[in-house]
Amino acid sequence: MSNPDKQHLSQKTIYLIRHGETEFNRLGIVQGSGVDSELNERGHAQADAFYEAYKHIAFDKIYTSVLRRTHQSVRKFIEMGIPWEQHAGLNEISWGIREGHVPNAQDDEYYKILIDSWVSGIVDMQSEGGESPVEVIARQKPVIDTILSRREESTVLVAMHGRAMRIILTMLLDKPLSEMDTFEHSNLCLYKLIYDYEAERFYAELECDTTHLLGL
Repeated sequence: MSNPDKQHLSQKTIYLIRHGETEFNRLGIVQGSGVDSELNERGHAQADAFYEAYKHIAFDKIYTSVLRRTHQSVRKFIEMGIPWEQHAGLNEISWGIREGHVPNAQDDEYYKILIDSWVSGIVDMQSEGGESPVEVIARQKPVIDTILSRREESTVLVAMHGRAMRIILTMLLDKPLSEMDTFEHSNLCLYKLIYDYEAERFYAELECDTTHLLGL
């Protein structure tokens, strides 16, 4: 397999994906970092479709959270023998005491107030028993620093989670944390990011791309 990105060692390409669908996603149940759910049938189909679309890319490394839904989303790439690391820093945000339960009207109102607060700039507000976006980005940064320090890994695949993805994208694309909700996401969507080592900045080549899922 040939990878044109390997010709440009001053750049790193990151294929950043959200995990495939779980039953909790389908039912609208908050998972967070405390629920280690598995992909459902549609989620596995999404993972297979992404693999078929991108199996020709010569990934140097796979990075995932420690939660199974990210592992399963890149399982076929791992089975190819591509080196793989798990990092808790890539885990989903902890939504606290409401994780894993069908949200009622009171929960829906709670989440609306919480997210509205984040959008208004109060990004150090924690969910009840959980994390704030500031705390999440603090644990994400060492993982990104590690990935960027490995310049020999010119092309990497990173699998993570919806809210955590929105948070990390603000850091990578130099946006205020309060603008996290401007980044769209869906199950098994792709952000293709290029890091320019000379300019010391990322830019997005693809954003929330789901072209690989059109056949489902």
